[in-house]
Amino acid sequence: MRHAKGDSRKGDSLLTIRVATFNVENLFARYRFRQDFDATGEDGFTINDLAFDIYDEESKRITAKSIREVDADIFALQEIESLPVQERFAERYLAGRGYRYRLVIDGNDPRFIDVGVLSKYPIAAIRTHRHERNNANTARLFSRDCLEVDIDVDGKTLTLFINHFKSMVEGRGATRARRLEQATRVAALVDAAQQADGYTGNLIVLGDLNDYYGVGTGLAPLLDHPGLENVLGRLIPEHQWTHFFARAGEYRQLDYVLLSAELAAANANSPGVMRRGLPWRAFQEGPWEGPPPYDEVGESHPKASDHAPLFMDLDLI
Repeated sequence: MRHAKGDSRKGDSLLTIRVATFNVENLFARYRFRQDFDATGEDGFTINDLAFDIYDEESKRITAKSIREVDADIFALQEIESLPVQERFAERYLAGRGYRYRLVIDGNDPRFIDVGVLSKYPIAAIRTHRHERNNANTARLFSRDCLEVDIDVDGKTLTLFINHFKSMVEGRGATRARRLEQATRVAALVDAAQQADGYTGNLIVLGDLNDYYGVGTGLAPLLDHPGLENVLGRLIPEHQWTHFFARAGEYRQLDYVLLSAELAAANANSPGVMRRGLPWRAFQEGPWEGPPPYDEVGESHPKASDHAPLFMDLDLI
């Protein structure tokens, strides 16, 4: 945990913490079909340690190494299968790092990839929006969830809206409408929480929003929102990417930390992107700044994720 520091402008102290978002890519558990054991009567890996284990352990060790290097006080995570999987991952690979507070709520994804939290500070309140319907009332609105979490940071409340929007796998244009509707709803939730007070307080929209700036984006309600700032925009364009799409050779920002207006004004520093867990192919072709990839990563596999964690040091207000 980071400590409070004096602020001569206000005559008191501000509490500095590090907040991060990370799509950990398929943090699953899988049944050990090829192991020679009798699982009769057993009921999940929390009872029978032999029955289930972390999927793709080689990659998940690198995922954990990335988390340890970023060392955020609060991680918003995407693509976690369940709370028991997150618990097993944290206990096995992140022991002693202080992540005592862990949260995952089952969302809407057919692959069972959910959003969640790892935190060194207590979780004070949660609200799920997984049951909300789209405007046409034909499907669930959120692909996974918009998970609203209040965290008690030494008496200050930090509100997170953690998201994992609809992917572009069927094409950016074909999937834009769903992301636009999701972004519009999250913007409305931000307005409901903060508009009356002029977007003051400690609020962050973050996660894998699965789209980028430019013509055709489905994220305009958030990226153009007067009460939010995309802090990655403080870096030069060549350093803003968080994801490499190998088939198209594209380096894009898909992951976001959007600060409320007052929180953004109180923090003039720049965010960081920790790319050392990405596969080698991302380093060979594109813009790169910082230390080299981990020795453990391969050309395309193993790797920490196909996304890089994005983090920001913040003085809470």
